[in-house]
Amino acid sequence: MEKTKTFVSAILAGAMISIGGVVNLCMDNKIAGAFLFSVGLFYVVARQYSLYTGKVGYIVENKVQYLLELLTIAVGNFVGAFIVGNAMHLTRQQAIIEKAWNLCNVKINDTVISIFILAAFCGVLMYLAVDSYKAINDSFGKNFAVIMSVIVFILCGFEHCVANMFYFSAAGMWSPKVFFYIIVMILGNSFGSIIISGTKKFIVCNKK
Repeated sequence: MEKTKTFVSAILAGAMISIGGVVNLCMDNKIAGAFLFSVGLFYVVARQYSLYTGKVGYIVENKVQYLLELLTIAVGNFVGAFIVGNAMHLTRQQAIIEKAWNLCNVKINDTVISIFILAAFCGVLMYLAVDSYKAINDSFGKNFAVIMSVIVFILCGFEHCVANMFYFSAAGMWSPKVFFYIIVMILGNSFGSIIISGTKKFIVCNKK
């Protein structure tokens, strides 16, 4: 039952991030699109949905069984993103399909090392966004941390594995190479998140 709840929560998280992706593609202004994309992560943290990039950093605080939970979350995120991305093909929002294709074409023609590095930086920001939301008591401060983290990762062109699951689904561009690149993004997001999380734990331990 607990695994089912986690899976459903992960599907909802994937859908929320995808809705952020939809509004981002709808906007001609990059800054406005980046700002509005944050609605996805905001609802993820506010409703406590299970998002891979928000959960993976906490692997340093959990037991080995946490890996299975992360796998469940990643698959659920993919399902949510895949559903929303493909649903767009059935709507009048055909303009965003072309935008998604152009965006994904840039990604798929990038190098693996570039994708990994950009994903790692995104992982850093996603961990900081989620962890700051938990740690900061002030409502403005915690929401500011979430919104600014999203704006920065979008404008910097950092790679978010779940957002890209949506973009590739909307673009209808799935292939073995795309799946490989998504795995690279997952690894990059994980690396960045775990590094910043581990550094936090190291600093806290050395203060005691």
